Amino acid sequence: MGFCPVVFALGRCKLNYGHTGIIGAMKTPSKGKKVNKAWLHDHINDPYVKLAHREGYRARAAYKLKEIDETFGLIKPGHLVVDLGCTPGAWSQYARRRMSPQGAAVGDLNGTIIGLDLLPMEPIEGVTFIQGDFREAEVLSQLELALAGRQADIVVSDMAPNLSGIASADAARIEYLIELAIEFAQNHMKPHGTLVAKVFHGGSYNDVVQRFKAAFELVKPFKPKASRDRSSETFMVGTGLKLPGGKG
Repeated sequence: MGFCPVVFALGRCKLNYGHTGIIGAMKTPSKGKKVNKAWLHDHINDPYVKLAHREGYRARAAYKLKEIDETFGLIKPGHLVVDLGCTPGAWSQYARRRMSPQGAAVGDLNGTIIGLDLLPMEPIEGVTFIQGDFREAEVLSQLELALAGRQADIVVSDMAPNLSGIASADAARIEYLIELAIEFAQNHMKPHGTLVAKVFHGGSYNDVVQRFKAAFELVKPFKPKASRDRSSETFMVGTGLKLPGGKG
């Protein structure tokens, strides 16, 4: 594939001191202490962080998927949802509540959720978690066992690369993760299913949009309010897989 999978943090790539493997390779700015202090201040006072704490979500990212879901009407009871780069689990938590008859974090679940990540994840009731690289035969075997002959209705991907600060290299890494997510959807998702994937504005953005348009009948970019204004992230929502040759 050209890139070692360990290079990519197939998780949420947030500043989490428990995830030293994600942030360890990132260069610390010369004013690191001031930057960290400012980040911590913003984080602690972030309304979505406070809301996530009150509502029992592991990360504020849950509200990004919530807004995407409510805008496009994606996740429904009975669906099979695959969460790529699921650690620490906020997106799986949201999907789990969305498919619960009572909207609860525990108890009955009308649907199936499968999470995959290179990093470990604390268990979530009703969510099947597979740790590893889904391109490897052993992990793929576990996935196929969990799918039990079914295809996903929705694939969500919050995967993000460990950015180096070198524009050309970072653009290639971002585009590569999008390729993986699209390829996964093409292999494991229903023809009329939807892929939601995180992308970044930058050198690779136009190429990423074109890849989505080549793979899906309907493509919509969307930036949730829970995504910080200063962040270059946005999300691509692709619905309806195109068949080889360009016809859906």
